[in-house]
Amino acid sequence: TVSKPGDQLDQTLESMAASVETGIGETSGQASFFTLKEHLDKVLAIYADVIMHPAFRQERIDLYKNQTRSAIARRNDDAGQIAHREFNNLVYGKDTPYGWQPEYEHVDRIERADLERFYRRYFFPANIMLTVYGDFSAAEMKAKIEAAFKDWKNDQPPVPPFPAVQQNRKGGVYLVAKDDVNQTNIWIGHLGGLLKDEDYPALEVMSDILGGGFTSRLLEQVRTRLGFAYQVGARWGADYNHPGLFAVTAGTKSDSTVKATKAMLAEIDRIRGAEVTDAELATAKQTILNSFVFNFDTKSKTLNRLLVYEYWGYPKDFIFQYKKKLEAVTKQDVLRVAQKHLRPEEFTMVAVGKPGDFDQPLAELGKPVTPLDITIPQPKQERAKADLKSVELGRAALQRAQKAAGGADKLAALKDVSWSANAQLSGPMGSMAAKQRTRIIFPSLLRQENELPFGKIAVYTDGKTGWMTTPQGQQPLPGIQLQQVRGELFRHTETLLLSDRDPARAVTFVKKEKLGAREADVVEISAGDRAVTLYIDASSGELLKKQYQSEAIAGAAAKVEETYEDFREAGGLRVPFKATVFQNGQKFGEIQITELQYNSGLKPEDLAKP
Repeated sequence: TVSKPGDQLDQTLESMAASVETGIGETSGQASFFTLKEHLDKVLAIYADVIMHPAFRQERIDLYKNQTRSAIARRNDDAGQIAHREFNNLVYGKDTPYGWQPEYEHVDRIERADLERFYRRYFFPANIMLTVYGDFSAAEMKAKIEAAFKDWKNDQPPVPPFPAVQQNRKGGVYLVAKDDVNQTNIWIGHLGGLLKDEDYPALEVMSDILGGGFTSRLLEQVRTRLGFAYQVGARWGADYNHPGLFAVTAGTKSDSTVKATKAMLAEIDRIRGAEVTDAELATAKQTILNSFVFNFDTKSKTLNRLLVYEYWGYPKDFIFQYKKKLEAVTKQDVLRVAQKHLRPEEFTMVAVGKPGDFDQPLAELGKPVTPLDITIPQPKQERAKADLKSVELGRAALQRAQKAAGGADKLAALKDVSWSANAQLSGPMGSMAAKQRTRIIFPSLLRQENELPFGKIAVYTDGKTGWMTTPQGQQPLPGIQLQQVRGELFRHTETLLLSDRDPARAVTFVKKEKLGAREADVVEISAGDRAVTLYIDASSGELLKKQYQSEAIAGAAAKVEETYEDFREAGGLRVPFKATVFQNGQKFGEIQITELQYNSGLKPEDLAKP
C-alpha cells in the first residue's frame, strides 16, 4: 500500500496467522481476508488499506511483467495446453476478450499509469459487493466496516457491460504441427451455453453419459474397446454471463490420430441418434447429484455462491432450482438437447501432433485442413530514427571504436575466436558459479559449452540448424534456442564493430549520454528484427556498454545490459576481459575471461563434434 511495503504487510499478517489476498479474472475481481477473531481490527484495517490505497510499486509491476513474459515464453512447451488454447481462441474468436492472446508487446506496453487508471475506474464503493462470515455481532461488524471505509470517496459512473460472444458457425479442421512429440492432442466442439439456460441440466447429464466418467461412452469405446486413446472425455461448458465451450478431447498415439477422431465423432452421432439407456441415465444423474454435497461443505462456499448469484443477477435459490431440474431429466430430454445443441457441421477440430506419423491425413475428416502458426512473436523494439546526419555520426562513432579496438583491418581479418571464462550468475534460486568455453568461426559457426552445478550444457549452430546436449541427452536445437544463438552471433562485439561495412545493417547515432564522468556516443546497430545499442566513449572510442533485447529462452525475453572493463591486449586487439550483465535492471552475473585466442586455425569439424 502507499504507507506500507508488501513485505512488511506479509510479515505483519503472518505474525497473526492472517491473510489478505487479491485477484482478478475475466469478469470479476476479488479481495478477501481471513483472521482469528482477536485480530479482526488490525486485519480489517490492513484489508481496507489494500483496497483503498494500493501503491502499484514499480518493482512489483516489473516482477509480475517478467512472470507474465515467462509464461508467454513457455506456452508452447506442452502439446495439451497448445490444443486447449488454440481451440479456445478459435471458437471464441479474436474479436472477444475470451479469444484474445497476450503477447510480449502487450505486456511491454503496460505502464504504472495504466494500472492506476484501471483501479480508479473499477475499484470504487458502488461497484463492490462485500460479504463477511464468522463469529461476530452483525451490527458491530457493520459498524466496523463502515468505519474502515468511511474515507473512500472514489465515485465513478456505472461500468459498461461485458462484450457479447458471437456464435462462430464456420468451424473447420486445424493442425498444429509439433515434430517433437509422438502423440496427438485432439479438441472437438463449439460454443456451449449459460448456466441459466433451460436445457443446461439435461446437457450436463448428456455430456456425462458421452464422456464424463469411467462409465462414459467415449471412455468405453474409444479407450477401452478400440484402444485409440489414453485419455478421452467430453464436457458441456457453461458460464454465468457468457457461453462456455462444448468440447470432446482426447490424447492418442500419432498413428491413430484420424481413427481416434472418427471414433469420437461417431459417439457424438450416436448420442444424437437414439435415446440413452435407463442405466446410463440413472448413473449420470446419480454421479452429478452425489457431487452436490460439495457445494455446501464450508460456510465460505455457501456465502461466495450467494455473492456470485447476486453479482450476475441469478436467483438466490438457483442451485436448488438446478437440482430440481436435474432430478427431472429424462431420456427424451437427453436426446432432445443432444439433437438441438450438438452441431457436428459447425465443429472446430484442433489436432496438435506430428503429421508425418498420422495414420491418415487430417483431410480424411472431410474438411479442408488449416495449419496454425503458433510461433511466439518476439517483443517489438523501438528503432532509432535515421537520417543522413544520424547515419554519418553513427558511422563516425563506430569508426572511433574500431580504432580503439586495434583497427578495422585487424577486425576484418578475424577468421575465428575462442575464449574461456569464469561466470558468477544470479537467479531465483540464488547465486551459482559456471565455466564457459566459446568458439566461433566467422560468420556463422558457434559452439558454446557451459559447466554448471547440475551438469554440462553444450550448444552448436551453423547459423541454420544446430544441436544441444544436456545431462538428459542430445537433441536438435529447438527454435527459440536457435534464435538465441543466432542473436549471440549478431551481437558479438567484434562483428558489431564492423557493422558499417555490412550493407544489411543500419548504423544510427541516437544521442550523447553521460555515464558517470565519461560522455558516450549512443549508437544503434540494427538488421531485420534485431537491434543492439552501443555506448562508445566519445573521446577514446572505448566500448563502455551494450544494450539489447534478449530472445525469450528459459523463461522470458529480457532487457539486457552489459558493461565492460579490464581492457587488455590480445592478438593485436584491445578488448574487455570482464563484463557485468544486468537483466531488466537486476544484476544477473559477472563474466571474467581467463583465456582468449584469435585466428587459432579452428576448423568446422572442431566445433561440430557432439
